Amino acid sequence: MRIATYNVEWFSALFDTQNRLFDDGEWSARHDVTRAAQTAALGRVFRAMDADAVMIIEAPDQSRSHSTVAALEHFADAFGLRTTHAVMGFSNDTQQEIALLYDPAMLTPRHDPRGSVAGLNGAADAPRFDTALRIDLDIDAQQDMVVFSKPPLELSVRTRGGFAFQMIGAHLKSKAPHGARTPQEVLSIGVANRRKQLAQAIWLRRRIDMLLADGLPVMVLGDLNDGPGLDSFESLFGRSSVEVVMGQEGEAGALYDPHARQALLRKLGAAPTTARFWIRPEQRYLQALLDYVMVTPEFTARGARWRIWHPMDDPACWRDPQLRDALITASDHFPVTLDFEDTPPGV
Repeated sequence: MRIATYNVEWFSALFDTQNRLFDDGEWSARHDVTRAAQTAALGRVFRAMDADAVMIIEAPDQSRSHSTVAALEHFADAFGLRTTHAVMGFSNDTQQEIALLYDPAMLTPRHDPRGSVAGLNGAADAPRFDTALRIDLDIDAQQDMVVFSKPPLELSVRTRGGFAFQMIGAHLKSKAPHGARTPQEVLSIGVANRRKQLAQAIWLRRRIDMLLADGLPVMVLGDLNDGPGLDSFESLFGRSSVEVVMGQEGEAGALYDPHARQALLRKLGAAPTTARFWIRPEQRYLQALLDYVMVTPEFTARGARWRIWHPMDDPACWRDPQLRDALITASDHFPVTLDFEDTPPGV
């Protein structure tokens, strides 16, 4: 069984109002990349991954004029992918949805939102992800309201072999200080955004604990827009949101992702990366570990194996020039896959 997470930069801009691919020579929303080039690159990447299911972060828009599910299923049909079906949860207004594209012969996912439906005043425990969390963000004895700009996608999944687990696709809010004009504004907005992101991570962790209390295997995957040692605010708040979601290694309920663990252990050394961004003022690329597949021990007991499809760091991707170029053209993130045995050990 192979499960992937893939943040596809501005996937939505590749589809018309009939949810069909433009696939033409006009510019895509990616810098200096045509719609046809990005579309072809994505087709090559998806075929190479050959995953049983792909959690797509920044999936095509869901609105009155667009359908996320229809767009993804048309994409799969255009490239002859076996992941012919798609499912999504709560839509948002960012044109960047979260959806699962999957092979119905290999697994059956069902949208399964958990938690209470919070009212106008929010809820203080772990409410449904399309509502609001009430939490004190700045230790001033005043509770703040936190919402997800992109509510995580909660799925109950059963594989062809009968393995049942809960899957959560997540895209946490970026900490970039948009709109700041002075160094003080950069600091103020950055701190506020970090507080909100950590609150979202706490909310997500509470949901994980709820599922674990019910004895359910759990997989959390997606773009957390954060990682150990990624920015200066971590020293102010003590932990990255990745550490909050994963839990403390060795403690009950901790999730596992080898790339995150490696980064935690080697904050001053080389660490895996899953994204590559052009920093215009510095005229260079920044690489970062932002995409994760975190799991409970039921998956490691099934021989779990992780892979980052990085065009320069993964030897197989590097040796295939067409795939290497496609990974760079398709998105500013690279896929992460998890392989595990569908049948339990000894069966």
